[in-house]
Formats: sequence, structure tokens, C-alpha cells
Amino acid sequence: MFTVTRFGPDRLDIEMSGKLDIEGMKTALDELLRNAEGIEHGKMLYDVIDYHLPTLPAIVLELSRVPEMIEFIRKFDRAAVLADKPWLRTVSEVKGLLIPKLEIKAFDREQKEEAVAWLEREDV
Repeated sequence: MFTVTRFGPDRLDIEMSGKLDIEGMKTALDELLRNAEGIEHGKMLYDVIDYHLPTLPAIVLELSRVPEMIEFIRKFDRAAVLADKPWLRTVSEVKGLLIPKLEIKAFDREQKEEAVAWLEREDV
């Protein structure tokens, strides 16, 4: 499952659980791009409910769309990742160090209120 919900002019809430196959990946990427239209200096709340690596064809599809995804990621200044697994939180924050102008902070899934407060703070 992969759902994208737009909150206001500048925030996407994304929920992911299970394993994405090629069709699921195509739908997920299309939904991300569609919902991000018009966003500038945006925020993402990414809730990783039950993570499984995507299938190999899904990964290949994602790699084929890297130029679109780079354009997508440039629309955002901040992302909060909710995850139960410590390694996912660590990987998320390391990823943030590798993506210029995107600040990523990871939280335990029970810390949703804190994650939203961090996203919505005005000191950007």
C-alpha cells in the first residue's frame, strides 16, 4: 500500500506498507508527482508502516524516473519520517545528508505529533 494525501498548499503525507511491485511503484511515483504539483518549499510526512524492499522490476522503474524524482524532491525543504525500525530512521537521516537543501528528521511512529510540529515550525 502506498497513499499520498495533500494537506494544504505545501505538505504531502505519505503512507507506505508492504512491498511495492512494478505496478505499485508506477502508481506511487505518479501519485507523488501529481500531488506535488505547485508545491514550493514543501514538507513531507512519510509514515513507514511495514517496510519491505520493492521488487527488482520496481527498483528498475524507479531508477528510470530519477530525473523526475530529482525535480520532485527539489520542491521540498523538510521531510519527517515515521518508522518503528531504528535502521530505517538512521538510513532516512543519512539520506537527508546526501540530498542538498532537504532536511530529513526521523521519528518513532509513536511520535507523530512531534514530527508534525517539527515539520510545521516556522524557522526554515
